[in-house]
Amino acid sequence: MVKDLIIVLDFGGQYKQLIARRVRECNVYCEIHPYTRTPGEILAMHPKGIILTGGPNSVYAEDSPTCDRALFGLGIPVLGICYGSQLMAHKLGGTVKTAPVSEYGHTKIALDGADSGSKLFGGISPAENTCWMSHTDYIANPPRGFKISAHTENCPVAAMENSGSRLYAVQFHPEVVHTPFGTQLLRNFVMDICGCSGSWKMSSYVETTVKELREKIGDGKVLLGLSGGVDSSVAAALLSKAVGKQLTCVFVDHGLLRKDEGDEVEAVFGPEGPFELNFVRVNAQDRFYIKLAGITDPEMKRKIIGAEFINVFEEEAKRIGEVDFLAQGTIYPDVVESGTGSGGAVIKSHHNVGGLPEHVNFKEIVEPLRMLFKDEVRQTGLELGLPRHLVFRQPFPGPGLGVRIVGDVTAEKVRIVQEADAIFREELEKGGIDVGKGQFFAALTNMRSVGVMGDGRTYDYAVALRGVLTSDFMTAEAAEIPWNVLQICMTRIINEVKGVNRVLYDLTSKPPGTIELE
Repeated sequence: MVKDLIIVLDFGGQYKQLIARRVRECNVYCEIHPYTRTPGEILAMHPKGIILTGGPNSVYAEDSPTCDRALFGLGIPVLGICYGSQLMAHKLGGTVKTAPVSEYGHTKIALDGADSGSKLFGGISPAENTCWMSHTDYIANPPRGFKISAHTENCPVAAMENSGSRLYAVQFHPEVVHTPFGTQLLRNFVMDICGCSGSWKMSSYVETTVKELREKIGDGKVLLGLSGGVDSSVAAALLSKAVGKQLTCVFVDHGLLRKDEGDEVEAVFGPEGPFELNFVRVNAQDRFYIKLAGITDPEMKRKIIGAEFINVFEEEAKRIGEVDFLAQGTIYPDVVESGTGSGGAVIKSHHNVGGLPEHVNFKEIVEPLRMLFKDEVRQTGLELGLPRHLVFRQPFPGPGLGVRIVGDVTAEKVRIVQEADAIFREELEKGGIDVGKGQFFAALTNMRSVGVMGDGRTYDYAVALRGVLTSDFMTAEAAEIPWNVLQICMTRIINEVKGVNRVLYDLTSKPPGTIELE
């Protein structure tokens, strides 16, 4: 059991993951749970504090998510945010109404509690600040025993508190960067009000998780499908530390990886690598190319690649025989977005959550990264000794280069994309371009055009370079790569990659485009 735990109760707010991230940035462990958790279930988890998220509903609607009034009498500090603040007011006898003026986006706010000894606003300048609002209803009158600690021109109760009962509520969103003092406010809540020590670190997480894995797995056998991506690689390293040779990793090379990526994965996890485990590499490139022959529809390509990957994995699993545990690299956003961890709506399905192989004989699933966010997964990888180039590898789609080749997929086209992509990434690194804030890659268009190289006519492909900046991959904008870097990339790709005579740069944002080219 974690010494200091903050629970986020999800009422359907779009920022629930961000709240948990901000708390963990205070070195305090935080989990997201559905609003349906009972007061008894919450007490059994021994949290130091509870945060209620926002949500799109009105507290007066019959089908709106709600909670037991007893939640506010457990003696545990509670912070309500947006809908969570309205729910607290409503349950404790305050008045919630439709706001005469709805507030959305940047809003000026006066912090009345900053100069009156409020622990929630401690250390925050009492001068007029800016916050991020997003609400239609508002708290017209706070419950008895509460005092108003912030207001805006149109919202009389932008924050309220009952310090004696350790109940706090804010109508604005402190978790977003658009509320400049928000991080300090959340830190005040978890550290000063909840009394958390701020001692949670990835090193202690690794030690605790290794111990738990050993207890759970015992002398059982574990099978992991290793893709070579960050999540599955860190899961493999963590399981290796816990159970060693009881772990078998199956790496399916479908021939759609980046240049030399298969060999890099084998160098880390193969028999010559530093990790104690059984490593099986299946070179199935030809199988995938045959299946993809003549297929041009991108969604059909995705389905074929996914199905064939499962087929290859299942065949190899049968050779290995019965195992006790099937391991997956599921991480916390997968769990939350799939609706399996928060009680929220299903935003999208994830292969790690819902795409289990049907014919692998195992008894139980083990997901050692299930409670970690992506940056925490990377920190864990470094703690475990994984090389930095693997830990900070850019996101890569499951279907690989299959969705970076417009039209049908052939071995020759894969070669072109691999070589062009390798040049692009190499020159970005030489140019000092920060690729950690987005995704940068080369793709192959299905366009061929006339060119002149030397004294001869060419009729070759056009490669598209794509670089996008994003914080959440839900939206993205084209990266402004310096012109001289793009010029070098263009020259090298045309000179060094046979079959290419034109290089384009994709300026499309998301929306209307997607991150990938297909």
